[in-house]
Amino acid sequence: MVDYKIILGGIASVIILLSCIPYFRDVFKGATKPHIFSWFIWGLLGSVTYAAQIIKGAGAGAWANGVEALICFVIASLAISRGEKNITLTDRLALGGAILTLVLWVLTKNPLAAVILAVIVDGLAYFPTFRKVYYKPHEETVVYFLLNTVSMILSLFALEAYNATTWLYPVYLVLINSAFISMSLIRRKIIDSRRIV
Repeated sequence: MVDYKIILGGIASVIILLSCIPYFRDVFKGATKPHIFSWFIWGLLGSVTYAAQIIKGAGAGAWANGVEALICFVIASLAISRGEKNITLTDRLALGGAILTLVLWVLTKNPLAAVILAVIVDGLAYFPTFRKVYYKPHEETVVYFLLNTVSMILSLFALEAYNATTWLYPVYLVLINSAFISMSLIRRKIIDSRRIV
């Protein structure tokens, strides 16, 4: 008999893969313009938190996070030619923080400290995308973030060990993605209502 956690981890990973279809479509159509720093940082931090989850026994609950990290690197590479080019000091600081997270984990060998720092830096990495969607809310594919949120919820139920190292990052992603989705939809509504008037 197959463990239900393996099934949930597999479904969560498939949802992450499916979320790419509308996102990549919109990037190639020019409707979505990913911010290179955000996506590269998310890939780096996702890799760090995935490794920390595996070390702390997350099992199938970590799979979606690993898949997501790879996808973030692919989107970052697409952003080189098809993404947002507005790079600010805050963006550079977030990138420095992501690199610092990796260095500190290597030096301290403390997975929980790395995950906590990753959550903080990930929040900073979201800033360029939040800023962009505030001004250009139609340049992000909201369904990607919605499916990502669903995937992270499923991955929480797929965790084989529950400790702060394994659950903190997925819970954070559910919360930050929900805030991002809400802001995107609200800003779209505001901008669209101004066009009508």
